[in-house]
Amino acid sequence: MTYLEALIQHSVALIIAVPLLSAFLMPLVSRVHPILRNIFALLMLTVTGCFIGLLTTDVLANGPRIYIFGAKELTLPLVRILFEVDGINVFMAIITIILAIIAVIYSWSFLDKQDGLDKYYTLLLLVVTSALGMEMTGDVFNFFVFLEISCIASCALIAFWIAEGEALEAAFKYIVISSVGALFVLFAVGIFYAQYNALNIATIAQAIQFSFLDKIALILLVVVLGMKAGLAPMHMWLPDAYGRAPPSVTLVIMSATLASFYGVLRILFTLYGNILPTSIRFDLPLNVVLGWILIVLAVVSILIGVIMALIQSDLMRLIGYAAVAEVGYMFLAIGTTIAALGAPYATVALHGGILHVLNDALDIGLLFLVAGAIYYVTKKRSLDDIGGLARTMKFTTVFFIIGLLAVAGMPPLNGFTSKFLIYESVYQLNPILSIIALLCSILMLAIFIKVLYATFFGPELPELKDVKEAPKSMLLAMGIVAGLAIFIGLFPNLFLDSLVKPAADALLNHTQYITTIVGGI
Repeated sequence: MTYLEALIQHSVALIIAVPLLSAFLMPLVSRVHPILRNIFALLMLTVTGCFIGLLTTDVLANGPRIYIFGAKELTLPLVRILFEVDGINVFMAIITIILAIIAVIYSWSFLDKQDGLDKYYTLLLLVVTSALGMEMTGDVFNFFVFLEISCIASCALIAFWIAEGEALEAAFKYIVISSVGALFVLFAVGIFYAQYNALNIATIAQAIQFSFLDKIALILLVVVLGMKAGLAPMHMWLPDAYGRAPPSVTLVIMSATLASFYGVLRILFTLYGNILPTSIRFDLPLNVVLGWILIVLAVVSILIGVIMALIQSDLMRLIGYAAVAEVGYMFLAIGTTIAALGAPYATVALHGGILHVLNDALDIGLLFLVAGAIYYVTKKRSLDDIGGLARTMKFTTVFFIIGLLAVAGMPPLNGFTSKFLIYESVYQLNPILSIIALLCSILMLAIFIKVLYATFFGPELPELKDVKEAPKSMLLAMGIVAGLAIFIGLFPNLFLDSLVKPAADALLNHTQYITTIVGGI
């Protein structure tokens, strides 16, 4: 075995081990020098990204990869910790590591004068580790463990600005909701273990009978993970958490949020994939009932996000509600895929929904970084207290324009491709749904244009006449995200063919995921 082959073989474990070990080394590194701490955090995440790149190349070329901790091959009983990685896993891992690297670069200047940065970077690396663990693990109990780590570390990061009462309130709300949700996930795990004497996703998926207990587990998992993903009406934590945490924290929490969305995909398409066509009542298949439930909740999320964004005066909370709307678009695509399972446009909807996961992370992330830059130089959050910033913050203004056009789905930015795929597929299911989604995007564009004028092109306020441009590291972070948004928008087929379609195929072809494990025992 060559050195490269060994790295590829163990890359799954190293993707978790490197940021986890770095988190525990961070307090020691921080004692040496703050600059070394910053470089160390970026270096370790870059190394993790390299391992993700190696794993992605291998998975896309050779199919799903299994990594068994403490054994060389699968044996019965299947009780070891096991990671199984396919196209959707590596796609989500790429998003997570991109957000993490950008968050670290942005933090260099934004939090430079803050105390407790050794703890900050430790927690940030723990959230990244937990998100990657949720995306890589092959069994439901380990998913619960990583979910718990994510909840605790994210709560501490949300409360980082501990002197602000709103931050503590947001952190308290987040930990209460997350703790209750995690208990329900553990209860669902117990249901599976009690019935099938298994925790491995593939093993349960092969044996699942869709009993009454299985239906309870499905409801618990979809509700909890939908809540963690920000789906209405369980979205109430998201605007507070996103709006009161530092923008760099928001980016890593967003990665954990998207990991929960991945959990919904894995539950629906893989764990319950074999029984989705099952008729449950009045000759209605499970996929139709479940798909339309998700569609209704998605439309509610879009409407709530847009309407609440319309009345906000706090810029970060406004973007937080825009994030709720974008989550709605993702669930609208997934609901359409499930409701129309087997139809050609169902696959198109899935492609749009998966691509929108990446676009949402970049577009909403960019807007939060811009809002953070405004707060950094003005120390103000309210739109009523900000104006005329384009005269001194030219680069930040350009980045905000790119962000608002991308979120609204305007060409040639990245959001256009994913939203167009969603509109096209949803229209074939029900034209009214597509019209609602399109009108809400237009309304979101109008909201952000109003914010653009008020914040950047409106009258210059006397107290802001000495405001300067954001520091270079913050501009670099915003520039990377804006560059990715433009690049994906100009070359969408490159990402669709290389990453999105393999991820969608991994979900739709759930038998390959199952037989990779079960067939190897």
